[in-house]
Amino acid sequence: MPNTPIDLHTHSAVSDGTETPTQLIRSAARAGLGTVAITDHDSTAGWQEAIAAASVSGINVIPGMELSTNYGPASVHVLAYLFDPLNRTIVTETARIRDGRLRRAERIVEKISQDYDLTWDDVLAESSDGTTLGRPHIADALVRKGHVVNRSAAFESILHWQGGYYEKYYAPSPLEGVKMIVAAGGVPVLAHPAAHGKYRQLTGSVIKSLADEGLFGLEVNHRDNSPEGREFLLELCAKYGLEATGASDYHGVGKPNQLAENTTEPEVLDKIIARATGSKPFFAAA
Repeated sequence: MPNTPIDLHTHSAVSDGTETPTQLIRSAARAGLGTVAITDHDSTAGWQEAIAAASVSGINVIPGMELSTNYGPASVHVLAYLFDPLNRTIVTETARIRDGRLRRAERIVEKISQDYDLTWDDVLAESSDGTTLGRPHIADALVRKGHVVNRSAAFESILHWQGGYYEKYYAPSPLEGVKMIVAAGGVPVLAHPAAHGKYRQLTGSVIKSLADEGLFGLEVNHRDNSPEGREFLLELCAKYGLEATGASDYHGVGKPNQLAENTTEPEVLDKIIARATGSKPFFAAA
């Protein structure tokens, strides 16, 4: 890979970002990135548009996805790179997850509407056709209605898991998710695994079980990982032979994350590409 900044975690309006895949690629080019991964939640629907835009903008694209999984009370996300998007298990499971997210969002809005001026139509207005609808769209609706100032404030208050409106949704376990990604020829990396306090950190024994099934790495350099959490993750990488990645987790407007604020080393991306058998990266210069 060329020695230009690499951001391996971004979202478009296909899931909960505010920019279309085309706009996301243009933003990546303006941010000085050479390579960007599009990793919408439980969806590959933005891949082709992103690649088409990248051919014009001169950006390399790593097709990916952020797979939702559940570990006890915590939602654990697994970044999946270069897997086969037509893999039957992936297609079936992500459809089930997206439906679960939709039903969960409806239940949350029903609860919130008892205390705040908010309707399901307000939430739908914040999404587009084909969007993986979820809590971020509820947050955007709360912002538009004036109940909170931005997405972050919504998740720190009304949408906090202890805020009284939280609902779980169906998702496989992290172990099932890793196995599924590997079986589809993809490369799995745990997203921001030290985020939101120590109660969200997976223990070493759990990481080992994931590594044994093909986990490639841990997203160490991410704004939501505390300094202590990053040290913990680096220790786990060294102990279990995992790679450390870094990324912005960019969503566009409404969240503070900025493209290229954390990046991945070129040699790590080389290893991801070498391991993947499900799909290929798009190289703008090719």
